[in-house]
Amino acid sequence: MIAFLRDLIFRDFWLKLFSLALAVLIWVTVSFAQSGEGRNFFANRAIPEQTYYNIPVLVMSSAADVRSFRVNPSEVEVTVRGETKLLHGLQAKDIRALVDLTDIESARGLHKRIEVTTPPGVTFVQAVPDEVEVIVPPKR
Repeated sequence: MIAFLRDLIFRDFWLKLFSLALAVLIWVTVSFAQSGEGRNFFANRAIPEQTYYNIPVLVMSSAADVRSFRVNPSEVEVTVRGETKLLHGLQAKDIRALVDLTDIESARGLHKRIEVTTPPGVTFVQAVPDEVEVIVPPKR
C-alpha cells in the first residue's frame, strides 16, 4: 500500500509539477482576460479612456407622433475607451446619446435608459446618468 502511494506521488514527478504550473498559468491568464480591467495583457499598457461632457440626449419617436417629448437631464457625461490616435481625433459630435420613445403613449415618472453609439474602434464605457426621466406632454 505504501509503495502504491509513493508511486502515485513520485512517479513522473517533474511532469506532474510542470502540468500543475501550466494549469495555474492558464487559469491566471483566463481570469485576467475575463476581469475586463481595461488593460491589454500582451502589450502591458493601459487602454486610454476619455470623458466627454454635455453630450445632448436626442429623443427618437415615431414620425406620426408630433408631441414634443422632453427628457431630464437633457445632457449627459459619456466615457469612452479606445486607441490613443482614435481618441485624439474624436469629437463630442461623433458620440450620440439616444432615448427611444417609439410606442410611448403616456406615462408618469417614466425613466428610459440612454443608448450611446460611438464610431468604430471606440468603445462606450459609461454614461452619467445612465437613464433619464421622460416628460410626456398630453396628447391633443
